[in-house]
Amino acid sequence: MRFMQAYPKEIKVFLIASLINATGSALMWPLVTMYVFDELGRSMKDAGIVLLVQSLGGIAGQLLGGSLYHKVGVNRLIVGALAMNAFTLFALPWASGSWSVFIIVMGMMGLFNSLSLPAIQAFIGFRFAEQRAELFNIIYVANNIGVALGTALSGFLGNYMLSFVLNGVTSAVFAGFFFVYLRKVGTAPAHSTVSKKQPQNEVSGWRLLAHIRIYLFMAVGSMFLLIGNSIWNSGVSPFIISEGWSKQLYGFLWTLNGVLIFAAQPLVSLIKRGFAQTSTAQMTASAVFYLGGYAVILFIPSYPGMLLGMVLATLGEMLISPAMPSFISEHAQRSAPFYLGLSGGIGAIGRVIGPYLMGVQFDRGGLAPTGWLACGMAVLSVGFFALHAYMNRSAVRLERRTA
Repeated sequence: MRFMQAYPKEIKVFLIASLINATGSALMWPLVTMYVFDELGRSMKDAGIVLLVQSLGGIAGQLLGGSLYHKVGVNRLIVGALAMNAFTLFALPWASGSWSVFIIVMGMMGLFNSLSLPAIQAFIGFRFAEQRAELFNIIYVANNIGVALGTALSGFLGNYMLSFVLNGVTSAVFAGFFFVYLRKVGTAPAHSTVSKKQPQNEVSGWRLLAHIRIYLFMAVGSMFLLIGNSIWNSGVSPFIISEGWSKQLYGFLWTLNGVLIFAAQPLVSLIKRGFAQTSTAQMTASAVFYLGGYAVILFIPSYPGMLLGMVLATLGEMLISPAMPSFISEHAQRSAPFYLGLSGGIGAIGRVIGPYLMGVQFDRGGLAPTGWLACGMAVLSVGFFALHAYMNRSAVRLERRTA
């Protein structure tokens, strides 16, 4: 990876640690449903309840993490959240003996896992301000490589508890890494000469909420995208099973997703240079690509159509994932942690309600109604991202001049 030579050692170390943590996290998430159904002997409805509680905990973690960044301090927040996440993972074997306790622990896991996300994103935006856009993209790629490795390793291990414990170990190691790393590099911007003891005026959360142009339209657009993206789990997956196709074909779609996230970076760079130079333009273009992917699934309900749909949706994912934290870090400045957590929490609502809405549509008429719903959500997303760009047009013009 010759492109890594352009970055200082402290960035390289951070990327390696992120890759290891993402690998550990991916050991668990594919196994939750299977563990509840297979090991605990519960119904798929119960498995859905567990995922719902975990997702709700994740929303609360995003909101809380952004609010606590300046109050608690980046070191305490990140290290504490990762350490508590490791603790909940280690507690899973004990919690599995009681269904109610297991659900509570899964909710806490969602809370603590998401609690550190806005803090880590804000740290990157503050510490590496001049390279934040590139770094958000590289970390996104590294995390997805880790997800691919962890998912494959979880199948190889074939042991639920071992996978959960290894996930806890990587989370604990990541907490230890941050404890040492932040003490060594600090949290002030690199090359900054500003005193760390410079007084800062804190703005209340209620006043920050009033600045809706910074976060609201973008967050709602993200929420609609995540509702539409539930078509893969609650539309495409049951369609493949109902057609009698091999389940491996569904797995290959996500293999393609992981390969593209790494291999299609030159294509995404070309798109950004051509017609999506700013972060707001990248969000709108992302929704257009998602819309194209869902339309292909709707009008070409075949496996080649699903492959093309995944290609288009992945390009959309690659555009939006680094664009949102980059925009907030650039334009919200000191309040970035709050808005990162708030927009992440609003967007995650789509991940909570999306599977239910798609499931209802699939039960009513199969793949076609889910395709129409996904397309409708993508159209709304395009509209909200375009509105977000319009509301921030003066800031976007400045961003274009400095790009």
